[in-house]
Amino acid sequence: MRRKSQRAIAAAGIAAMLMSSAARADCTEDAMIVFDGSGSMAEMGFNQINEPRIFEARRAVRTAMPQVAPFRRIGLIIYGPGGAGGAGECSGVDLRFGPRADAADAVIAAVDTLEPEGRTALTEAVTMAAETLGSPTQPGTVVLVTDGRETCGGQTCALANQLMGTGLTVHVIGFKVRGEHFGWESQGQTDYQTSVSGAKCLATHTGGEYVNTETVDELVAAMTRTLGCKLLF
Repeated sequence: MRRKSQRAIAAAGIAAMLMSSAARADCTEDAMIVFDGSGSMAEMGFNQINEPRIFEARRAVRTAMPQVAPFRRIGLIIYGPGGAGGAGECSGVDLRFGPRADAADAVIAAVDTLEPEGRTALTEAVTMAAETLGSPTQPGTVVLVTDGRETCGGQTCALANQLMGTGLTVHVIGFKVRGEHFGWESQGQTDYQTSVSGAKCLATHTGGEYVNTETVDELVAAMTRTLGCKLLF
C-alpha cells in the first residue's frame, strides 16, 4: 500500500509540473502593446466621459502591467503624438521599444508621460507591431488598446485578412468607444456606450478577443487577460 501511495504522489507531482509548464506555454511568445495616444484620448465633457480617457488609461496600465510583465517579453508602440498639422497628424506611429523582459516600468513611464494628439493610424501601428514580432514566420501576440477606429486611411480589415493564419493573434480592447457623430441633442443617450471599434475585425480574423471596456477595472481585467498566460489544457 505504501509503494502504491508513493507512486501516486510521484505521479501527481509530475502531473502538476506538466500542468504548470502547460499553463505558462503561451508566455514563450513575445507580445506588443499598441496603445492609442491620439487626440481623442484627451476628450471629455460629452458622450458621458467625465475626465479624459488618458487619465483612466494611465491608472489601468499602472495596475495591469506589474501583473503580466514578469511572465513574458512585452514591447510598446504608441500612435498619435508626434505628427505635425495637416497630413502629418497621421505620422505619429512610434515604436518605443521591442519585446523585453520586465517591461512594466517602461510601459508605465511611457503612458504616464503621454500627451495625446494626432489622429488614429492604428492600421499602420498594428502592421509595425506584427513586423516587430517577426510575423509571419514567428508567432506572437498584439494587444491593441483603442478608443475608436482608423482615421488615417488604413484598411484595417484588409490587414486582418493578411494576418489570418500567420500565427499572430491580435486582441482588441475598445476603451470608451463612442459613435462617429455627436450632436448636442444626443447628450445623455446610452447608444454611445455600446459602440464597437472598427478594429474588431483584427481580433475576429486572427483568433483574438475583442473587449469593450468603460471603466478602469474593466480595462485592467482586459489587459491582464489578453497579455497574461492562459491555461493550455
